[in-house]
Amino acid sequence: MKFSLFVHMERVNPAEDERQLYEEMLELCRIADEGGMHAIWTGEHHGMSFTIAPNPLLNLVDLARRTKTVRLGTGTVIAPFWHPIRLAGEAAMADIIMDGRLDLGIARGAYSFEYERLMPGLDAWNAGGRMRELIPALKGLWAGDYTHDGEYWQFPKTTSAPKPLQSPGVPIWVAARDPNSHDFAVANGCNVQVTPLHNPHDEVVSLMARFNTACEAHPEVPRPKILILQHGYVAADAADADLAAEELHAFYCYFGAWFLNKRPITQGLIEPLTAEEMAAHPFYSPQAIRDNLLIGEVPEVIEKLRRIEALGYDEFSLWIDSGMSFERKKASLERLINDVMPAFA
Repeated sequence: MKFSLFVHMERVNPAEDERQLYEEMLELCRIADEGGMHAIWTGEHHGMSFTIAPNPLLNLVDLARRTKTVRLGTGTVIAPFWHPIRLAGEAAMADIIMDGRLDLGIARGAYSFEYERLMPGLDAWNAGGRMRELIPALKGLWAGDYTHDGEYWQFPKTTSAPKPLQSPGVPIWVAARDPNSHDFAVANGCNVQVTPLHNPHDEVVSLMARFNTACEAHPEVPRPKILILQHGYVAADAADADLAAEELHAFYCYFGAWFLNKRPITQGLIEPLTAEEMAAHPFYSPQAIRDNLLIGEVPEVIEKLRRIEALGYDEFSLWIDSGMSFERKKASLERLINDVMPAFA
């Protein structure tokens, strides 16, 4: 099982300087590259200081000049916000600049906050439809002389300019949760990204079962890869692990509030949650977070990862956005690289 880093710029209060946050993100990525991690992933979000990532390709192109071997992936671009010709060309150009290190993760999106602002009236059904139409169009454009007459986009014969450095194109990953998304990804020869979020290990098992079912339904397709994205913290001691659980409890309370899209937002920041509001989320409780996520001292983290590896996951991506200080993120990442990853060499 390979290891990767999933990272955004993360901002929870107006006192945090955005330039400094970017420099901190770059430092985490440097550590990942020099530490032998397989990939770095970053996503796309708009108008949300909670996860600052307006164009992942822009960040990845910068990272390509600052790293040596690590692959660089979008985790993910939001399909409805891209025209196929634009995404095909920009991803191809990025792949050339990156010396063929790009992976292209694609999702339908999740936040109604973003839908309301970029595509008013868009719902999850049509967002999913746009993703399923976008991916075959990308492959057609990279092959060249491709004409498209779909439900969401129509254009005459077009060839991506430029074409990707990788042949026959950039590897595509689909963010999947429901069985239909897994089936679509496998049927179209795409790799799969999954996240159990804050849920127990049973969800990790279930996500792999959905992937395996899709693979069994398409024996004519070579088995794709599957990546699991999960929060974690490699702790120095038991008290350090408990503190990480408290921090990730707060992170998920804010994550849920952004997802519900009911709270006032000023200058890109959500109205602060009260202690009473955060305590009202039993499934985000610090104890549940401590049990369900990859939190613990080195032996416990290794044991949890062994359970994930045994299910057949090809890659574990550490979701490092957490509300923690940069120093705590850095210390956890270094312990993962130095003390945990060697057990999986």
